[in-house]
Amino acid sequence: MGFRELVRKAREEKGSPIVLALDLPPGKPSKLMRRARQVLEAAAPHVCALKVNFHLVLPLGLSGVRPLVDRAHELGLACIMDAKLSDIGSTNEVAARYYFEVGGFDALTASPLVGWEGGLEPIFSLARELGKGIILLAYMSHPGASDFFGLELPGGRRFYELVVERAVAWGADGLVVGATRPEAIRAVRELAGPDVLILAPGVGAQGGEPRAALEAGADFLIVGRSITLAEEPGKAAKRILKLLKEG
Repeated sequence: MGFRELVRKAREEKGSPIVLALDLPPGKPSKLMRRARQVLEAAAPHVCALKVNFHLVLPLGLSGVRPLVDRAHELGLACIMDAKLSDIGSTNEVAARYYFEVGGFDALTASPLVGWEGGLEPIFSLARELGKGIILLAYMSHPGASDFFGLELPGGRRFYELVVERAVAWGADGLVVGATRPEAIRAVRELAGPDVLILAPGVGAQGGEPRAALEAGADFLIVGRSITLAEEPGKAAKRILKLLKEG
């Protein structure tokens, strides 16, 4: 089963499009691990996937994060490493292999800006070999993303539209488009077609409106601080999911 099938199956079984971004504030490794476990266990019934970033990988290391990934799998969640790989191909391939084989992740994110030949091609090949997924950044959620992703190109196209075109040609499993930009989500969905996943970060703390993102064509909502910083993460995740279902 490839990543797209895996995460779609998890969404269906959980009845939730929420990806938990387990991005915790800095702290001692032992404290971070305890809090990460607490948040994961509490939120798991209400989310379909786990996303890990450098917030945990840097202080805990891949071997330290692996128990969280394994537990997430036991809880029926797909696991994404938000690596945003953006180096030359040989370096990208080494990093991807560690994330997949040591970290146990099902997919990772990468930047399209390094291009294909000598850039992303090796990690796509590795992902296909291992049955893993690659998710490319199409339009990030923070305001400054418009400096480049929103650039108007000759002929009137936006840069992110070119990214989507390349991502489809390369066989990307998914695209990241900020929930803060529902108009971009709508355009990406039209360009990418129904098979490519759209994951929308920026819900909650960054002001992204979850319902608008889903209606525009997003498949998944990436939610972090609204859950991880809540006194009761499980109740926070349940509340967000309930609001989505009430529509």
